[in-house]
Amino acid sequence: MTFSSVVFLFIFLPVVFLLYALIKQKTIRNLILVMASLVFYAFGEPVAVMIMIVSIIFNYIFGRMASSGKKAKLAVFLAVLVNIGLLLAYKYSGFFVDIFNDVTGLSVPVPHIRLPIGISFFTFQGLSYVIDVYREPKLVQKNFFYVLLYISFFPQLIAGPIVRYEDIAKQIEEREFTLDRVSQGVHRFIIGLGKKVLIANQMGFVADTVFSYSAHAVGMGAAWIGAICYTLQIFFDFSGYSDMAIGLGRMFGFDFRENFNYPFIAPSIQEFWRRWHISLSTWFKEYVYIPLGGNRKGDARTTFNKLVVFFLTGFWHGANFTFILWGMLHGLCQMLETYQIIPTKKKWFKPIGHIYTMLVVVVAFVLFRADTLKQGFGMIGHMFSGAAGNAAVNSSIYSTVGALTIVAFIIGLIISAPVFPNIRARITGTKHEATYNYAAYIGSLLVFALAVLSLISSSYNPFIYFRF
Repeated sequence: MTFSSVVFLFIFLPVVFLLYALIKQKTIRNLILVMASLVFYAFGEPVAVMIMIVSIIFNYIFGRMASSGKKAKLAVFLAVLVNIGLLLAYKYSGFFVDIFNDVTGLSVPVPHIRLPIGISFFTFQGLSYVIDVYREPKLVQKNFFYVLLYISFFPQLIAGPIVRYEDIAKQIEEREFTLDRVSQGVHRFIIGLGKKVLIANQMGFVADTVFSYSAHAVGMGAAWIGAICYTLQIFFDFSGYSDMAIGLGRMFGFDFRENFNYPFIAPSIQEFWRRWHISLSTWFKEYVYIPLGGNRKGDARTTFNKLVVFFLTGFWHGANFTFILWGMLHGLCQMLETYQIIPTKKKWFKPIGHIYTMLVVVVAFVLFRADTLKQGFGMIGHMFSGAAGNAAVNSSIYSTVGALTIVAFIIGLIISAPVFPNIRARITGTKHEATYNYAAYIGSLLVFALAVLSLISSSYNPFIYFRF
């Protein structure tokens, strides 16, 4: 079940919200959320839900151990072993066996293990909980039920953002449930739904068409269309799901931190990563970069630490060298910016900083989307070589770019910048504020209606988090 499915929108969410609103007792409300979260996950993963529950049980035990002096370090070691072990077993075992076979020439059977949805998210949350308790024992939660709710809570379970326990610990026990917060949450959810269904899906259909062909058949123009459409697809898919998660959380009284902050306006790759998938980059900073020494052990060690982080960031996204290279390309650019080999701090560079950043982002996302390095490099080569490609293939690609695609593209470009927040900031406290708020809610109703029509009329609604 996904947030952008008819079942979720018209059956699951209304039933859960109605039960939650009718019952005032906080313990029962938490029970409703836990049961709903398990049903939500089991809907698409009836077997894997047990994997998640077992993972949570282990992390609860490790958390209790981490709060005691004698077993604290052992608890962290075991937490890393179990959580990373789960990821290696379910997500990367086939990848490593393939590499082993290629290196040795052997034919060890490649395990085909179904990847539990959201395993990268719930293992990272469980691991962060144990490490945080180790650092600050007062954070330990003795009530297993609360830990279960924290990790399994359905708004952030399968697509993030990655939530730290200390950010919502108090909210699990006591939170506000008001009409105003519900209204804000519904509005935010609809914005995310619109991003996903009306923009990401439109862009995704074109991108999928482009990447369904071999690179040598795609001409330069078609390759650029595919690259740009995929860049918009992944941004509006990722940020759309984050918006929906934040909105759902607020509807039930929880406040999640922002996960995307207009990354496409960044003038450098360093700034891009301060704005892109903030919860993931913060996780790697807190639990990998700083423990490795951060920037405290000299320039060479700092460079090494950053490259490790970006290697792992890429690898986290999937078991493929394309993801690793995507991460390393971003890490390399950050390193070059740090040493000002790419002079992002020079005044003369600032006018072209945005162009440089978006060029790196778009090209890197070609590798991220490609099925193989060969396809990725082939597509990038055609983007810059003026290759003609196959006329029939190009014609097929161009035919996917209709009026709705162009409208979605234009709207996507507009809302990729903080246009509406700037308008709101200007009119806040003026006589126009009420009118703006009224128009915003009317607009969200229109967006919801269009999104539902799109979901009903189209069978194309990919869930790209299946890879994570």
